[in-house]
Amino acid sequence: MAIVRMEPVDVRVRADWFDGTPREITWGRVRLPVKRLTAIRQEHSAYKVSVGPRTIFEVETPGARLALSFQHWSRRWTVDGVDDEVGLA
Repeated sequence: MAIVRMEPVDVRVRADWFDGTPREITWGRVRLPVKRLTAIRQEHSAYKVSVGPRTIFEVETPGARLALSFQHWSRRWTVDGVDDEVGLA
């Protein structure tokens, strides 16, 4: 399985209070519980100061494997990639 990059889509994410890992993703009217966290990548020095750092979470949900991006300064969650085997409508 490989994550296919796509145009970022804004989503709502419920995260763990203590460590900030995603627990549930709301994409439109679809709610996806996070079954497993497969990878975390912190990108602190890859951006200009005006853009700020971000953290990428690769998660597995019942319907797909997603690459979630959290932009720290804007506090914005986006889906940046979807598993090439499964798509979401």
